[in-house]
Order: sequence, then structure tokens, then C-alpha cells
Amino acid sequence: MTTYTAPLKDFQFLINEFLPVGEYSDVEGFAEAMELATPLLDEAAKFTQEVLHPLNQVGDVEGLKYNPEDHSVTTPEGFKEAYRHYAEGGWSTITWPTEYGGQGLPEFLNMPMLEMVCSANLAFGLTPGLTHGAISALLLHANEELKQTYLPKMISGEWTGVMCLTEPQAGTDLGLVRTKATPNDDGSYAIEGGKIWISAGEHDMADNIIHLILARLPDAPEGTKGISLFVAPKFMVNDDGSLGERNQFHCGGLDHKMGIHASPTCVMNYDGAKAWLVGEPHKGLRAMFTMMNAARLYVGVQGLGIAEAAWQNALTYAEERLQGRALTGPKLKDKPADPITVHPDVRRMLWTMKAVTEGMRAMTMMTAFEMDLSHRHPDKARRQLADDFVQIMTPVVKSYQTDMGFELASTCMQVYGGNGFIEEYGIAQLMRDIRISMIYEGTNGVQAMDLVGRKLPAHMGRYLRSVCHPIDAFIAEEGQNHAMVEFTKPLEKYFGYLQKSSLWLAQNGLSNPNQAGAGAVEYQRLFALVMLGFIWAKQAKIALEKRDENPEFYDSKLATARFYFARILPQTAALILSITNGCETVMADGLEGVRG
Repeated sequence: MTTYTAPLKDFQFLINEFLPVGEYSDVEGFAEAMELATPLLDEAAKFTQEVLHPLNQVGDVEGLKYNPEDHSVTTPEGFKEAYRHYAEGGWSTITWPTEYGGQGLPEFLNMPMLEMVCSANLAFGLTPGLTHGAISALLLHANEELKQTYLPKMISGEWTGVMCLTEPQAGTDLGLVRTKATPNDDGSYAIEGGKIWISAGEHDMADNIIHLILARLPDAPEGTKGISLFVAPKFMVNDDGSLGERNQFHCGGLDHKMGIHASPTCVMNYDGAKAWLVGEPHKGLRAMFTMMNAARLYVGVQGLGIAEAAWQNALTYAEERLQGRALTGPKLKDKPADPITVHPDVRRMLWTMKAVTEGMRAMTMMTAFEMDLSHRHPDKARRQLADDFVQIMTPVVKSYQTDMGFELASTCMQVYGGNGFIEEYGIAQLMRDIRISMIYEGTNGVQAMDLVGRKLPAHMGRYLRSVCHPIDAFIAEEGQNHAMVEFTKPLEKYFGYLQKSSLWLAQNGLSNPNQAGAGAVEYQRLFALVMLGFIWAKQAKIALEKRDENPEFYDSKLATARFYFARILPQTAALILSITNGCETVMADGLEGVRG
């Protein structure tokens, strides 16, 4: 079984030192966040370590129970009670507006909580995570009557919410959605159709489940321009807020998945379900992207959470496992062997896990901070700059962090050796649980195409400038600092690779879109590596300045930054070569050649 300890020191470092929170103390909620950070994170650590993590392997082994007679879904032992503790603890309320029962705190304070949940019990975390996306869509697109009906109890955690998008013939291409919405005489609509892969579509953890459904009105045009968004509760809501009769939809069965066994992935059948239009007719795609963009950042946190769990367990195991002797001679002469931490390749794996995980945590927090500024800063220009940053970083955070969540779980298994392949140790569950994150909420290949095809050319490169200008300024300023040269000089070199590859894709993608498509995934990885280089240089600067205050912590930061710059950031050199080699070999004939 795995163990988990929340990385509270790193969270505090990021909030108090890495993020410039103090410079924006006049922004709504920021001062309160600084006051509440320590007690809130301490309590979150207790909840995730003591309540959620002990249920992680239980949920994986026990799984879910589906009753075909009443179409109900029973979650594993302890999950319903854990969700009650989650709701009663106010964890679902942190970022939401106070007028609907939220605490009004910023996202950068919520991200550590989300990471802890994902590290401790990813399958549990999917239900509140999906509710967050549903709340976002209702908050921005629903009328006030619908908001008052659903938001207070969704925000309190009494009710959960789900996104109902996918159909057998309509996954990434939502223009193929066939579910129908027919107007009723009372202003509501009757939903007919079926959805698949609906996470938390049915369960026993909450009193009501609010479904946000993509469907077509009778006069809808073809394609994505004909999609509308509807809200349908599992139980009808009476005028006094109490629950009434059951709505006309049910779970038709559960999918049997590779991982996240405790998260119900449902086939949902809508048989004239009563629903209400959210936003304008045929404008459901815009509302859907509100859900998806929020969900994509949260999915990126899933990758981070699993990476942290993998790193912690790999380090603990490596320190305890005795195998072989150090190449330079025995270290523990009174023991039959040395711990495997003496072996260079094991150390390479452990340093990689530490450098990537801590870098991703900082990238997540930086993106959440800018998201807060995009909504809360009083100056319109600063809000726009922050939104530009979030727009371009969303596909990067989602794709890179989920790629690395799976990759680092695999690295953890490698550190464990044969024991990692044995289910009882829990490492196989980490790999199985996180693998879906590279697929859902837009596959990572789709994220790459979004980055290259939409975000790079948007507003004449304005999104890209929101990232490039701060890196440029940092290099110019810190390049004069002798202590920082070991970081600024290579950062300047590899940042140049990002600029060159961006220009190459822009120039060649215009004449042949396949040029952009063929290099998109590698460009997305290059982008993330350079961004993490910038982040590690900034952390190194803080560590150099404050080393005497806490040598153990800051020396570890410096050593990790040096490893990143020496062993990981140079991977960008191979990526730019692959990108600029073009699409000819990718699109060449012969792929469908003779088999067997």
C-alpha cells in the first residue's frame, strides 16, 4: 500500500515566496488568502491523509456496484461518509462567490487542496472536480432563476454536478451530437437520447445530481453551431428547495475500466428528461468550453497529484531497499548491501521525479494565480494580460502534467522493480488511475492542436507574448547577476529554441497545416520544458537570496534546479530538430502497407 504526506512546505514556499501575492494585496480575496493559507492547508492535509488516502486502495479493489433493477450505483465502503466529511468541511466552497454560499477565496489557494485530493485518492476527487466544472458553466451562462435553484447546494456539496457531452459517435467531434431537446409547454424541454462515459453520472454520495447536457433543438443547424446546453436534475426541485419526483433519466450501466475503479463511469439514458435551457439556443458550445477549460486545468492537477504520490513512494522505497553496492565502494559496511539510492540510475530517476513534480506544482500555482487576476484585478489591461496567459497555458498544463503523471508513475514502478508490478504495493494503481487523464477532457493531441492551431496565432501572437515577455525580461535583468548566470545563460539558449520553433510553425503551418499538426505534440512538450526552466530559474533566485534562513530547504531547491537545467531542459534540443524536420515522413504513403 502506498503512503502519502502532503507537501506543505512547498505549498507555503509557493504562496509566500514564489507567487507575488504581496504585490496584489488590494485584489479581492488575496489578503484573506494569505491569512488563511496555513490553517486551511493544514486541515486539508489532515483530511486527505487521514480520511481519503486510506480509502484509495479499498476503492480500487472493491469497486462499484450497479443494480439493474433500480439503476442505482453504490460506491465503495467509506466513500459516502468521506464525501459527507468533504462537504461538511466546506472544501467545495473555497473559490465560489459568497452570494451563493462560497468563501470567495482565490484559485491559487484552492489548487493545493485539489492536488492533495488527487494524490490521496484520485477516484474520489473526480466527483467534486466535475461539480466544479458544472458550477462554472451555470455561474457564467445560466439565468438567475437557475443559479438560485442549483448553485447554493452544488457549492455546499449537498448536490453534485456532471458534464454530459459524449455519445458513441460524438467524442472529440461534438458536432455529431444527436441527443434531442423538444420544447414543453411550460418553458422546459424534454431530453431524448443517450450519453456515454459520464463520470459520476449516478452514485449514492449526494442527495441530487445535476446533469448539464448537450443536445439539439428541433430547429438546430448541423454541426457545432446547432448545439445547446441544458440542465436536468436527477430529482426535481420544488419551489421551496426540497426534492420532488425522480426525473426521466437513469444509468444504463457502468463501464469496466483500466483504473479509477471507485469513480462511476456511466451510460446515461434520457427518456424525456425534463430540462431547462442554459444560456442562448444553439450557443451551448461556448458554455461547454467554460466547463472544459476549468476541467482541463483540474485534470492537469490530477497528473501533478499522481506525480507527487509516485515521487514520495519511490524515494521512501529507494531509501529502504538494500540491493548491490555503490560503484565507489560499500556505503553501509555493516549491512549486506547498500540502499539503491547509491546507484546513479536510481538517483537519476529520483531527481527527475522531484524536479518535474515541483516544477509542475509551481506552474499550476502560477497559472491559477493569473486566473485569479483575470477575474479579480481592477485594471482591465491587467485582467486581459492574465487571461492571455491562462489561455495559452491551459493546454500546456493539461497535457504536460498528465503525460508526466503517467510517466513518473511508470518511473516509480521502475524504482520498485518487480515489487512495483505487484498490485499490493499500490504503484500499479497509480499508473492505471492516471492513464485516462491523457485522454479525457480533450486528448493531449487535441490540446497540442489547440495550442498550435488556435492559441499561437490568436490576436497576432498576443497569447504567446504573455509568456515570452516575462521570460525575456527575467533573462535581461538576472543576466547581470553573476550568481544567476548558471541559470540565465542556458535559459536564454533554450528559450531561443522556443522562439525559433514558434516562428517555424507559424511560417510553415500557414502554407501547409500538416506542418503544424505533425509538430504540435513535440512543440507542446518543448513549450512546457522551457516554461519549467523559467520557473526553476525563478525558484533558484529565491533560494540563492534566502539560503541562510533555511539551508536544508533552499539547498534542495538549488540542487533540483541544477539537475533540471543539466539533465531535463536540454531535451528541447532534440524536440526542435524533430519539429523542424516537417511533416513529410509523418504524412508519407506506406502506413497502410502490407500486413503479416
